[in-house]
Amino acid sequence: MAAICVFCASSDALDQRWLDLARDTGRELGRRGHRLVSGGGRVGMMGTVAEGARTAGAHTLGVIPQSLVDLEVADVASDELIVTGDMGERKNVLIERSDAFVTLPGGIGTLDELFEVWTTASLDLHRKPIVLLDPDGFYQGLLSWLSALADTAFVRRAAIEQITVADSVPAAFDVVEAALAGSAGQHAEGGRDEVGRV
Repeated sequence: MAAICVFCASSDALDQRWLDLARDTGRELGRRGHRLVSGGGRVGMMGTVAEGARTAGAHTLGVIPQSLVDLEVADVASDELIVTGDMGERKNVLIERSDAFVTLPGGIGTLDELFEVWTTASLDLHRKPIVLLDPDGFYQGLLSWLSALADTAFVRRAAIEQITVADSVPAAFDVVEAALAGSAGQHAEGGRDEVGRV
């Protein structure tokens, strides 16, 4: 059993397909016996992931800043809810309390969280697996740009290799479980200059 942090959008204005993806992610996480760590919101994909996880029996931990609690968007149904002083503290707690990270489609907040865990991993501050769940090519433009930067020395190839893109919910959790079991090498072989996709 692992504590898996899921980053995703918190907008209520999203198409149903994104909410379905979030629900499927939560359910798969719970079905596999993992614990959910999330941003602690009850809205959008974030809330839907938590609902899906709980319906599958998963323990849910939410981490949310006081400013969002004041807006009444906290997931009060979480098994554990940590309220932080600000967004920076929230990200630190999310990293500390998680064994792995799965990022679903999202906006600038989701990207902020993704790049925080990716950057800290590239600095060897942690060695936790990072997976992008991207079944519809949502992140393809971003990934192509980042891969191209590996040729310019703005991004180290070793940093590019620290993230894996999964095309399906089961594949995302397969990557996480393989990495946590110590067999991540089959998904992230050294020397590639593009983000790995499974």
